[in-house]
This record gives sequence, structure tokens and C-alpha cells, in this order.
Amino acid sequence: MKKAPDPVDRHVGHRVRVRRLLVGVSQEKLGDALGVTFQQIQKYEKGTNRISASRLRQIADMLGVPVSFFYEGAPRQDGTRSDDLPVEPASDTAALDVFWTSQDLQLVRAFQRINDNQLRRRIISLVEAIGAANPVDGAG
Repeated sequence: MKKAPDPVDRHVGHRVRVRRLLVGVSQEKLGDALGVTFQQIQKYEKGTNRISASRLRQIADMLGVPVSFFYEGAPRQDGTRSDDLPVEPASDTAALDVFWTSQDLQLVRAFQRINDNQLRRRIISLVEAIGAANPVDGAG
């Protein structure tokens, strides 16, 4: 029987995927830069294969983030995340599975171009208010 991927490996892999998509790098391009196949990148991103420390350093350098980026919000043994917030496994898993559609990326890229911090906070408040007024019901 196959062993399920470790939650931290899944988290790190997901963060690799998120960052890779945000900067517009394909799995094939990242694999070529690392000397591995795009299938290996898929396994890293799913958490099926663990990423070694040296490989994670290479990925961080290529994607322009510190290694610590990949561990932000990672689950801990005590049921909290590395940012000290309680983990909600069911909702976190659902969010990871549906997050980063093309619209999500379009929104994030546009948001990153806004330099005014006050305006950014106001946009976040607006989106949160809209989300609260229109809860997800599972229907698409």
C-alpha cells in the first residue's frame, strides 16, 4: 500500500507550484533548469517526492524567493501552522486543490502591480466583503 505524502511535503510542493505559476515558469522550464523531467516537478509539487535541501535552494533561487517562503504556513505536529494559526485540515485541503486558477493568477498579478499600500488594504477589504456576502455553496 502506498504511503500518503507527508503534510509538510505537500505544503512545500504546493508553495513551489504557486510561486512557479505566479512567475510564469512552466514545469518543463523549471525541470530543465534543475536537470530533471517535468514529471519530477509534478511529483515535487504534489508532495509525492520529497525535495532535498539543495534542490529546494535551487528552486528558491530560480523562483526568486528565500527558502523560508516554501515553509510559510506549513503544518506542525501540534496542529498549528508555522504562522501560529490553527490548522483546519478540511478547508485547507479544499483551498489547496482549487486554488490558482487562471483567474486567481490574473487577480494576483494585477494586485502585485498596485504600489499604494492603503489602496491594497481597501481592495482586500472589498473582496472580503463581497466574499462574505456571497458564500461558496459548492455550485460553479
